[in-house]
Amino acid sequence: MSHRSPLPCLLFLLCLVSSSLLVAQDIVVKTNVMVAMRDGVKLATDLYLPAENGVEKPGRYPVVLTRLPYNKDGSKKLGMYYAAHGYVFVAQDCRGRYASEGVWHWMTDDGKDGVDCAKWIGQQPWSDGKIGMIGTSYVGGTQHAMALEGAPELTTVIPVDAVSNGGVQSMRNAGAFEMRFWNWIMLNSAKGSVASQDPATAAMLKEMVDNRHEYLKHLPLRPDMTPLKHAPEYESWLIDAMRHGANDEFWAQNNILEQASSYKDIPVYLVGGWYDSWAGNTTANFTALTKVLKSPVYMIMGPWIHGAQANSSHGQVDFGSEAAIPDELAWRKEWYDHWLKGLDNSVGKAAPFATKVRLFVMGTGDGSKTEKGLLNHGGEWRDEKEWPLARTKLTPYYFAPQGVATTTKPVLKEASTSYTFDPKDPVPTIGGSISSGNDILLQGAWDQRGGEHVWNWQKPLPLSSRNDIVVFQTEPLAEDLEVTGEVEVKMWISSSAVDTDFTAKLVDVYPASADWPGGFDLNVTDGILRARFRDSLKKEKLMTPGEVYPVTIRLYPTSNVFKKGHRIRIDISSSNFPRFDVNPNTGEPLNDNRRVETAINTIHHDAEHPSAIVLPLIPRRG
Repeated sequence: MSHRSPLPCLLFLLCLVSSSLLVAQDIVVKTNVMVAMRDGVKLATDLYLPAENGVEKPGRYPVVLTRLPYNKDGSKKLGMYYAAHGYVFVAQDCRGRYASEGVWHWMTDDGKDGVDCAKWIGQQPWSDGKIGMIGTSYVGGTQHAMALEGAPELTTVIPVDAVSNGGVQSMRNAGAFEMRFWNWIMLNSAKGSVASQDPATAAMLKEMVDNRHEYLKHLPLRPDMTPLKHAPEYESWLIDAMRHGANDEFWAQNNILEQASSYKDIPVYLVGGWYDSWAGNTTANFTALTKVLKSPVYMIMGPWIHGAQANSSHGQVDFGSEAAIPDELAWRKEWYDHWLKGLDNSVGKAAPFATKVRLFVMGTGDGSKTEKGLLNHGGEWRDEKEWPLARTKLTPYYFAPQGVATTTKPVLKEASTSYTFDPKDPVPTIGGSISSGNDILLQGAWDQRGGEHVWNWQKPLPLSSRNDIVVFQTEPLAEDLEVTGEVEVKMWISSSAVDTDFTAKLVDVYPASADWPGGFDLNVTDGILRARFRDSLKKEKLMTPGEVYPVTIRLYPTSNVFKKGHRIRIDISSSNFPRFDVNPNTGEPLNDNRRVETAINTIHHDAEHPSAIVLPLIPRRG
């Protein structure tokens, strides 16, 4: 399949169906080369090759490969850059997407298809047999898929904000469903899919996309009940994903935490952000792969939202110019030059590759308002040797009556806080570790206050004003405190329902100032637990109403300095929508409820049940 007319003189070139040629002075571009997979399905592939005087330059070169569902035509900037620097750049549409044949499935074909693509590359006269991969999000996930499949030609990967461990966190998050994938399916079923190639069907699917806010009010999604049925592979995956709460075989693809030993032993450079949707998996993958690979595993974590490493402000917050990586292509090329070309460069010697772990510690700014009206939260880079940091002091901040958070263990024999959770009025999402938020979710760091920018919380009310959010906070801090690492809330709960959710959000509370008369409640990280998965992510177990259970809510990792005079705040509730799907509290099968029930949920915080957030405090140097 080709969307462009082939040049007759190129019909003999390379493969299998038709291709077209674009020539720049130093680059030759061959588009829509159809590469056959083992089952005969052909995937559309573009090639960017070094040239001289407009003619393809003979020789064998290392390859930078991207396999993506987002239209390979958008890879031109990457292709021109790497081909101009002595690489062949290869961009391939994933199966069933845009110009490629076949039926799309979420990631499950990408391991084998990646192996077949790499084999084909290795057989070409311009290939030296070494492949490095590039890409973000799903396109980072295709890298993991190839590495887990063990493609012989694969030499290194740079998975950025990459899809992995879907049954643990970031797709199914402790049993809850991250609604950004509902949004992803809605958007991508309407563009690049087989169904969208028919103009009338494409128009109908676009109408569905345009009305997503209304569809969100009518969940759960049921088979054949919405226009999504006209893109059946997308509807099928989404409904299955929303029903599969357990970390079972459905989520096996890219389950690095359970399959790390299958990962090819190659240099890996993991890139993530504290406000990225895959942050928890990026740090978890670093820990898992470091244990099993002999090759070096590097990780960099910035203050970034999804795929935005070139930016220094995210949401309503500015982290300072040093937060950004201005030349993203050169940054990656340094890594490829070292591992694909064997160049002795900054890798292992100088920033950002001086050490295997590089972290951006947020929160060292002065808290003023920038010229653009953003909070100057600031931050600074720091090189580390491991993750989690060896010098971490895990410190519980216990929940106490009257909304207090303190390092003093509770002594009361009875203490608890109850609230009403109504699934018909869920707590709205304002920022966080989010991707694919288009029009329904805000990404990154935001004052936890409503307004016209929050479609489901339009009034300028702080979230803390809601009665279904229980706030625990410290007194104003006497000194700066750095929190860097994995964050967990360990608490004892009960409910009037057989199943419900518990959410936790860590907030850096800025005091009132001339620039911020109302202060600024900055979301740092958050998490959720679906109670039926409290004991295991593998198996559901409903609760007995009124019985007390210990639970752990795993928040996303972070690195933040809570400055002197600030408060550390923990918001506990039972919803965060539409970041997560809303629990109906009925115990019915996931994504198949017909009823909703209001629940009375209780946090126990007495001597026998010392509920707390456990913060990874980093001692001040010197």
